[in-house]
Amino acid sequence: MIAIAIDDEPPALKIIEMFSANSGLLDLKKTFTNPAEALRYIKKFPVDLLFIDIQMPGYNGMEFFKELENKPMAIFTTAFSEYAVEGFNVSAIDYLMKPFTQERFTQAVKKAVESFKSNKIPESNRSLLIRSNYSLAKILYDDIQLIESMDDYLTIYLLSGKKIVSRMTLKTMLNQLPSSEFVRVHRSYILPWKLIEQVRNKIIMIGNKKIPIGNSYEKDFFSQYTI
Repeated sequence: MIAIAIDDEPPALKIIEMFSANSGLLDLKKTFTNPAEALRYIKKFPVDLLFIDIQMPGYNGMEFFKELENKPMAIFTTAFSEYAVEGFNVSAIDYLMKPFTQERFTQAVKKAVESFKSNKIPESNRSLLIRSNYSLAKILYDDIQLIESMDDYLTIYLLSGKKIVSRMTLKTMLNQLPSSEFVRVHRSYILPWKLIEQVRNKIIMIGNKKIPIGNSYEKDFFSQYTI
C-alpha cells in the first residue's frame, strides 16, 4: 500500500517515517511540508493512503482532502481534537491526535490496510487493481504467472504473455496477495504455488522461466513446498 505524508512540521514527518517503517505495513514514498507540492505529486503518482495534518499555514488539511478529485484513503493528524468529528464526516480512515504512539499509529494503518484489501481485492472475483501508467489495471490472481521486482517497480507477468509494470515494492504487493496462494522466493520474485512445475538445485521451473530461490527464503519455502 503506497502512502505519502503532509505536515508543515518536519519533526512530525520524521515520526510518521519512523512509525511507517516500524509497522511494515505500507510503503511511505515521500513526505511534504508544502501541500501544493504534495498535490502535484499525487496527480503524477497516485497513492493509496494520505497522512495529512489539518492546520497548516495557508492550508486546511480537511479542505485539501475534500478538493482532491481522485481521493485516496486519509488518516488525519492534528493536535486539535475538535476536528475529529469533521474528519470522520469526510470518510477518513482514522484520526490521530498528536502526540500519538507507535501502537496507535499501527492500529490506524491496519484499518487502512483492511479497507484497502476489501475495496481493491474483492473475494467474489479474486482480483486486484494495480496502478500502471496512470490508470488502474484489473488483474485476476489466476492470471499471474510471476512478479519480478526492479528497485521500486514491479513487472507482473501474466499467463497471456502480457506484462504490467507498476511503481510498487515487492513487500507491498505481497501484502495484497493471499499468502496461501503466493510465495516470495527471492528478494526479486513472487510466484504462485500452483504454477511450480519443478524445483531442482534451488531453481524453480515455471513454464520456460527459471526462478532462483534466495538463501534467506530457502528455509521458509521448503517448509511449505510439497510435491
